[in-house]
Amino acid sequence: MTIPRIYFPKETETGRTEELAGDDYRYIRNILRLRKGERMILFGLGEFEFEGVLKDYGPRSAIVGVVGRKPVPKPDLRITLVQALPKGEKMDLIVQKATELGVDRLVAVVSSRSIPRLTPEKARRRVDRWRKIALEASRQCGRGDVPEISEIESFAEAVSRPGGNALRLILWEAEADRGLKEILRGGESAGAKNIEVVIGPEGGLSGEEVEEARRHGFVSAGLGSRVLKVETAAIAVITIVQYELGTMGAEMKREIR
Repeated sequence: MTIPRIYFPKETETGRTEELAGDDYRYIRNILRLRKGERMILFGLGEFEFEGVLKDYGPRSAIVGVVGRKPVPKPDLRITLVQALPKGEKMDLIVQKATELGVDRLVAVVSSRSIPRLTPEKARRRVDRWRKIALEASRQCGRGDVPEISEIESFAEAVSRPGGNALRLILWEAEADRGLKEILRGGESAGAKNIEVVIGPEGGLSGEEVEEARRHGFVSAGLGSRVLKVETAAIAVITIVQYELGTMGAEMKREIR
């Protein structure tokens, strides 16, 4: 049986007793139906995960004893996905799969060809939903942390923010000179530890937006002759970046200590 994972982004240590209340309490008791003595993993801080054992149920909380910990390997690559808002519920899938593929930060942006035009209240609800999706995806895939889901921004705000030493890429269907593989296997990516990737909406990015991104240090890259759906493009690009520069395919073993 897979050991359930509970989001617990608080400092703790082996030998302590913790109380899990609210949604965690209901999840443990009513959904998982854990019994006394059964184990769980407490995750969320990134550096360590902790093994917990259910000691008892209180009226409004589960009493958990912390009995071990294991280190969470630090990622070799930190990825920020800047995704122009797509239509409908496509962003839900993008958030879920980007989380599974190890993205550290996801920024939804409104570009010139983005169809959704959200009121502040709708934007807030969307971000809240994406954060819940990211949390559940982290729990499911075994991540030691949950990616940051930023507030919705304008395209200009997102690309003008200083990029530090990140390799900044903008995917553009009209880019015929350089493909993504060429860039990732070239000198620009040598030693890259931070990657920032911009992907447009269904109608693509305008030439003006690409030029604006270039002025802020982004390199435009093509994905070949196929026209991909926006959600497919996001998943494909992150996978390619992780394979070329990250640890995708590397064997990783961790043990409870």
